Amino acid sequence: MSQSFDEVYQRSIDDPEGFWGEIAQDITWVKPWDTVLDRSNPPHYRWFKGGQLNTCYNCVDRHVDEGRADQAALIYDSPVTDTIKTYSYRELRDEIAAFAGALADHGVTKGDRVIIYLPAIPQAVIAMLACARLGAVHSVVFGGFAANELAVRIDDCEPKVIVSTSCGIEVSKIIAYKPLLDEAIDLAKHTPDHCIILQRPQETCSLIEGRDVEWNDAAAAAEPHDCVPVEATDPLYILYTSGTTGEPKGVMRDNGGHAVALKWTMKNIYGVEPGEVYWAASDVGWVVGHSYIVYAPLLNGNTTIIYEGKPVGTPDAGAFWRVISEHNVEVLFTAPTAFRAIKKEDPNGSLIGDYDLSKFRTLYLAGERLDPDTLQWAEKNLGVPVIDHWWQTETGWSICSNCLGIEALPIKQGSPTKAVPGMNVAVVDDNCDAVKPGDIGALVIKLPLPPGTFPTLWNAEQRFIEAYLEEFPGYYKTADAGFIDEDGYVFVMSRTDDIINVAGHRLSTGAMEEVLSAHPDVAECAVIGVADDLKGQLPLGFLVLSAGVEREHGDIITEVVQMVREQIGPVAAFKTAAVVARLPKTRSGKILRGTMQKIADGEDYKMPATIEDATVLPEIEQALAAL
Repeated sequence: MSQSFDEVYQRSIDDPEGFWGEIAQDITWVKPWDTVLDRSNPPHYRWFKGGQLNTCYNCVDRHVDEGRADQAALIYDSPVTDTIKTYSYRELRDEIAAFAGALADHGVTKGDRVIIYLPAIPQAVIAMLACARLGAVHSVVFGGFAANELAVRIDDCEPKVIVSTSCGIEVSKIIAYKPLLDEAIDLAKHTPDHCIILQRPQETCSLIEGRDVEWNDAAAAAEPHDCVPVEATDPLYILYTSGTTGEPKGVMRDNGGHAVALKWTMKNIYGVEPGEVYWAASDVGWVVGHSYIVYAPLLNGNTTIIYEGKPVGTPDAGAFWRVISEHNVEVLFTAPTAFRAIKKEDPNGSLIGDYDLSKFRTLYLAGERLDPDTLQWAEKNLGVPVIDHWWQTETGWSICSNCLGIEALPIKQGSPTKAVPGMNVAVVDDNCDAVKPGDIGALVIKLPLPPGTFPTLWNAEQRFIEAYLEEFPGYYKTADAGFIDEDGYVFVMSRTDDIINVAGHRLSTGAMEEVLSAHPDVAECAVIGVADDLKGQLPLGFLVLSAGVEREHGDIITEVVQMVREQIGPVAAFKTAAVVARLPKTRSGKILRGTMQKIADGEDYKMPATIEDATVLPEIEQALAAL
C-alpha cells in the first residue's frame, strides 16, 4: 500500500539515515558506505561517507549493462542549426569514454578541475560525464560569458584543461567563443595546460600550437577510458553563482549524495518512469541544466533533450510545442520567464493547436516566482497540471514541490506546495524564532540538508559559513522571504532584500507583481523599492505589455495602480509604474531587480556578468527619467 505524502515526508525528517539509506540502494556502488550521515563535524554534514561509486557509470554504463543500450539517451534539438541528433545509451557511453580518454591524454586525472565553456550542444553533456568518468571535477561556465568573468572562475578553480568551441549561436547571431576564451586566459593568473576546442561549421577559429587541440582529433587519438571509482564525498562539480559582493561563489556538489537524491527526484517529484522522455528547457550552464538535462534523467534511465534555441524566435512562439510533439515529451521543466515570453507573443495560445501534445502530461515551472496569471494561462491552454516548485543553485534540487510521484496534493496558486521529503523548511524572524503561520519571515532549512545539496563552497569554507549558516544558527539561509500557511503550504514572496519597508510596513514586491500580472494587457512585470525621504521606500512598477496592445499607457497604469490599492491596500503606496519594451534579465531568465533598483536610486552599479542584453539598461534609465 502506497504511503501518503505526509507519511513519507515525516519519515524523511524523523529518520533521515533510514530514509536515504534505503533510497541509496537504487544506485550502483563500488563499495558500500560506512555511515549514511556523518554528523561528527557540524555544521558540515556528509552523506554516505566511506562509500565509493562512479556517477558516469550510474548515468550511462549501468543502463547499457542492464538492457537499455539501444534506448535513446540524449536528443539534441537545434533549430538554430536545423539539426536533430539522437544518441542511444550505447552511443553516448562510447562518446563519453572516448572523450574521457582524450582528457586523460592531456593530463586530467582524478580530482583535477576542467572548465567547460560550451553552448547547449551534446558535447557539453559528453564533457561533463567524461569528467565524472575520470573522477575529475567539472565547472561549467555559461557559454559566451564575458572574458573577465571567465578569468575569475579560471583563477578560482585552477583547471588543468578547458573545453570550449569556436562559437555559439543566439537565434541567428554567431557568438565567437575562442576570442573570449583567449582573452580570459590572458587575464587570469592561472594558465591551463591545454584547451580542447570543438570546431563548429558555422564559424571556425585559430588554435594556439602546443596549447590547443581540436575535439575530434583528440577523441580519435584516444583510447576509451573506464570509470574511475571515487569517494561518495569527493567533489563532482563546481557551479559558480553570483555573489552579492560581485565575487562568484563556487557551489560544490559531491558524487554520492548527488546521485542518490537526483535519481530519487525523477520518480518521486516529477513522476517520471525510466524510458520516458523528459525535457528541461534550460542551459547546461545553469543548475537546472546540470541536475535535469544531464544527471537526474540519465541516472533514472530516461531520454533527455538538450535544446539549442529559444522559446520564441526559433522560429516562433510555437517552438516548445514543436519539440514536445516531435519527441513525445511527457514532462517539461522550464522557467516562468519562458512562458511569459510565449504568452506575450501568442496571448491566446493559438499556436498550440498546430501540434500533437497528446503524450504531454505535466509542466513544471521554477527559477523565479510564478505569477498566477502565467499559471492560469498555461493550465487553460495546455490542459495539464502546472506545478510550481522552488529551489536554488545551492540546493541542486527542489526545496518545495507538489510531489506527483508520491501523492498529488491540491494546488494553491502562488505556492510551490509543501517542503519535499528531506527539506525541513521553517520561517523565522531576525532573532531566529519561529513566526506564526501566515506571517512573513526568512525562509530557512533546518540542518542537516538532505543528500545532493550543498556541502560547501569551493575553496571558501569561511565564506560558506558566513553567507549561509551564520545568521540563523542551525539553519541554511535561503535568502528568500515568505510564509507557511496553516496547511503547511510554503509561499515564497521574494528575495529577503526584495521585502520593502514602506513607512514601517514590511511589504512583498512579489505580492504586488502578482496583482500587476493579472491585468489582461500585462505580459510581464517587475516591482522594485526605491528610496523615499518620507516613507523610506516606495514601490515602483515596470510593465511589459502583450503583443498587439494599443491602448493608452496612462490608462493601463491607472488601472494597475487601482488594482494594487484594492487587493493589497493603500498601505502599499503603489502609485507609479512605467511601460517598457522589455525587462533586464540574466541569461537564465531572472529579472535583474537589484540593478534596476540601483538605477532608480541613482547609485553606481556594476554591469551584471549574467545579463542577457546590456542594451536594456539604458531603456530602463530613460523610462525612469520620464517619470
